[in-house]
Amino acid sequence: MSDWIAIAMLDEIPTMGARKLQTETQEIAVFRTGNDEVFALRDRCPHRGGPLSQGIVHGDTVSCPLHNWKIDLQSGEVQGPDDGCVNTYAVKVDEGVVYLNLAQAESAA
Repeated sequence: MSDWIAIAMLDEIPTMGARKLQTETQEIAVFRTGNDEVFALRDRCPHRGGPLSQGIVHGDTVSCPLHNWKIDLQSGEVQGPDDGCVNTYAVKVDEGVVYLNLAQAESAA
């Protein structure tokens, strides 16, 4: 059985925006960049728990809407001068369908 689950069509995720996905244990933010790259992060800033899905996507980072912490979408690493990390999840796009793999999660440091 595959660990990949279909979560949305690519065009259902706003360009330079996010879509929130609720699992049994947490919320995950699925982001789409201006280049149609897709990334998935835990929807919780490590600073004060801000909802990253409501942040502003610029390039390959997202800014937390509460205190403007910038987080790399690929690694989940907070950009300096702040520090911290957010869990990331494997995603892929196949024929316009976005798939998420919860089994291939990278834990925050």
